[in-house]
Amino acid sequence: MNMEQRDKLLYEALETEIGGVQVYAAALTCVINDDLKVEWEKYLEQTQKHVGIVQGVLEQLGLDPQLDTPGRMVVRNIGASLVTTMEMAKAGGDPAAAQIVAAECVVHAETKDHMNWELIGQLAKTGDEGSEILKTAYDEVEDEEDEHLYHTMGWTRELWIESLGLPAVLPPPEEEKDVKTAIAAAKARSQRAKML
Repeated sequence: MNMEQRDKLLYEALETEIGGVQVYAAALTCVINDDLKVEWEKYLEQTQKHVGIVQGVLEQLGLDPQLDTPGRMVVRNIGASLVTTMEMAKAGGDPAAAQIVAAECVVHAETKDHMNWELIGQLAKTGDEGSEILKTAYDEVEDEEDEHLYHTMGWTRELWIESLGLPAVLPPPEEEKDVKTAIAAAKARSQRAKML
């Protein structure tokens, strides 16, 4: 295991979670669908918990969670730009459009977050120094991260379909079937026509 790269990843993971809290807070100011609001409120709470989990991992590995790294600065900038994007959409005066933009921004943020945890899961399998600490964190968080990404992707698609004047499945099949993998998301998506 390249320990320097591991540490960079963990610092980026922390910043991604911190940014995720801000992204969900901003997205909740744009949401108009009551079911989606409940979903994002849950994800915000989970993301706040994930911040503490990653901070704990860093501390257990003897790293300073306050250390600002170049990678953290990049991730912070991306998160801030997603929040700014939602604010711009909201200022546009079309609540339905702002909700779609918010969903897209959540998908962007959760894609990076999901990848971070996938990589942490790979590190946890190595048996190298700190891998047990990483495995514990991964096992606690991974299913929630899968849900955040795949469910919000479904919401985004269905909100777009609705905006196009086509029949939408709301809540989306991914949520109804509580998918947690890409394969399950694809299966749920393929059955959406039956759910109309």
